[in-house]
Formats: sequence, structure tokens, C-alpha cells
Amino acid sequence: MKSQDYIALDDTFGAHNYHPLPVVIAEAKGCKVKDPEGKSYFDFLSAYSAVNQGHLHPRIVDAVKDQLERVTLTSRAFHNDKMGLFLKKLCEFTGYEMALPMNTGAEAVETALKAARRWGAEVRGVPNGRQTIICAEGNFHGRTLAAISMSIDQDSLVNYGPYVPGFVKVPYADARAVEDKIDENTVAVMVEPIQGEAGVVVPPEGYLARLRSICNRHGILLIFDEIQTGFCRTGKRFAWQWEEARPDIMCLGKALGGGIMPISAIVADRKVMEVFTPGTHGSTFGGNPLASAIGIAAIEVLEEERLEENAERLGAIFRAEVAAIPCPKMRLVRGKGLLNAVVFEEGFEAWNVCIALRDEGLLAKQTHGNIIRFAPPLVIGEKELREAIAIIARVFKRL
Repeated sequence: MKSQDYIALDDTFGAHNYHPLPVVIAEAKGCKVKDPEGKSYFDFLSAYSAVNQGHLHPRIVDAVKDQLERVTLTSRAFHNDKMGLFLKKLCEFTGYEMALPMNTGAEAVETALKAARRWGAEVRGVPNGRQTIICAEGNFHGRTLAAISMSIDQDSLVNYGPYVPGFVKVPYADARAVEDKIDENTVAVMVEPIQGEAGVVVPPEGYLARLRSICNRHGILLIFDEIQTGFCRTGKRFAWQWEEARPDIMCLGKALGGGIMPISAIVADRKVMEVFTPGTHGSTFGGNPLASAIGIAAIEVLEEERLEENAERLGAIFRAEVAAIPCPKMRLVRGKGLLNAVVFEEGFEAWNVCIALRDEGLLAKQTHGNIIRFAPPLVIGEKELREAIAIIARVFKRL
């Protein structure tokens, strides 16, 4: 079958809840993918940062093969011989005392929200049903009813009411607006350290640290959604480390699964995590042996290959060289590490730019119309990065 045949099948039998770039990926390795016709492309989306370790990293693939021969699923009705090792590894890597494993990033967000509400009732003393959580406009925390109730994106919200109450929205990157909204019912503040889906919006320096200080002062929880920014993507293990603004709860996912399967978790210290007791939260697949084996290998790759250092060094090269491309439509290049975006002039439609990049051998996806996100796997080398930048330059110069 050819690419157009696979696209036709998707369009015929799949719900039209995505608008994918017209390209079919049939093979992948490292930072490159191939279509059914054999054409190779640089992957500059990395499955929204779920493939930080590169496609089919041999260390992670070996872990999958080994575990498939042993046991894959036990449910949480029993212990298994992999989950504890995974949780220990995750806690050591993140610096937290406890972890709660789930599957998707959206589940990690839900878990954090439930933890904050329960902590607010049982520790802070807010009457149950009156707990509120402050969140930021422009956020993307997933597609669940609770997640979209935090959103202001009309495409996410339309006709899904009634929405979940208890969320107070303030402008992103405005710490004073956060403090102004805190009252006796506030239990937590939840933000992305960098807003990915909004177009890689990097807050001003000091914002995260100010949030940490505000939450300390008012005795409430700070939650960072590091599902896209975490696991070395921004040049640190986690984006909050740029300001040493350690949150009380951190939402994790995407790259924790090493590009193999969905794995997520929240991490927190014991004083927060102990609000969960048997029967109060759970997941049949969370912490399954196969996922645990993959999670261990995924973290080991990040550690041993020092991918945060590669992300920081190559990200600086990317931003400097792309910003120097003569392109009258381009207004800004922004990001941290290898999470970057090019912002074109207001009203510019970047879809055709993504098509042109595809035709030249690079896959990237627009967000919010006039913004293209560029986020290659963190295993990319400098030579490969410069080849990719040359492609971007050829396309941008034609605009």
C-alpha cells in the first residue's frame, strides 16, 4: 500500500478529531522516520516529546523484549517484581519521596488534581466541595473534562458542558495575578513551566521561583505539569530546575515511556502522597511490569547519555542559527533546550510551511496558526541538527 491509501483508511474509518500532516510514518530510528515509499525525514516533533530518547532506542527495545518473555500485566491486585524497582528509580531521578504510576499524561494530571483537592480538605481544612485550584490561561493539561475545564481554548470546550467547577484562571506568567486570587478555599496552583501547546511560551525569568514563594507563604501546593517539558527536554532534567522552584507535585508522562508505550506518574513527598489510601485512586494498568521495565530503561538512557546537556547545547545552536535566517515573515524564535518554536507574523498561516518542510525532508507541526514547534529527539547529533537547520533555512528563505 502507498501513503495515500493509508491516509484514506484513516479518513474513512477514524474519527476526525485530529488534523494530521499528510505524511505516513512506516519506520523510525533515532531522530529519523521513513514513509512507505522509503523517503526519510527528520522528526522534529518527537511525538510531542514522548520520544526524547529517539525512536526505538536499543536499550529500551531490549528491555521490552526481555520483559515480554516474563510477565506483562498483573493489575494492582498483586505485587510484581518490576514496579518497586521502577518507582525507586523514578524517585531517585526526580528527587521525590514517592511516586504514583498511571498510564497517560492526562491521567497524571487527574491524579494531581485529586491529590490537591484531597490534601486541601484533609490537611488545609477546606470544606469538601469548596476546594479551588488556580491555573493559567493558555494551558494544555489534556482532554479530560477536568483538563478542558481549566482551558480557555474554545475548540476544546465547545458542547462538553457542564464543566468541572473549582478552577480559577489567571494570565500565564503573571505571579501577582496568582497571589491576588488566593483565598481561604485555594488548595493549589497548577501551571506548565513552559506552555508547549500554546506555542512554547517561555515565562520571564523568576516566574517559577515567585510561584514557589507565593505557595510557601500561603501554605498551598505548587503543581507543575512537566509532561512535555520534563525528562531533559529543556536542557535540565525538569524545567523547574532552571529556577530551583521545586513543586510539591510534578506531573510526568510522555518520555517516561521511551517512545514505546504510555507511562505516566505523579511524584511528591510523603506528606502529600499519603492522602491516598487503598480504594481512593487507582489504575489497572498503572505500574504494570512491562511499563515498569520500559520506564527504568527510559530513565537510564537519559542519565547515561546525559541528554539534558545535549539538549541545552544544541538548543542554543538551533535558536541562534534559525533566528539568523533571512525571513520577513518570521518574528521570533523562542524556547529552552530542544523545545523551541518559530513565531511568524500575526495572521500568517503556517500549515503550508509545514508542508514545504515535509517535502524537503523535515516533519514539524504548527500550533495556533502562526507558530511552528521544533522539538527533535534529544539523541540528535550536531551534524544532523545542522542538516535539519539547512532544510528550515531553504524553506524559510522562500517565504
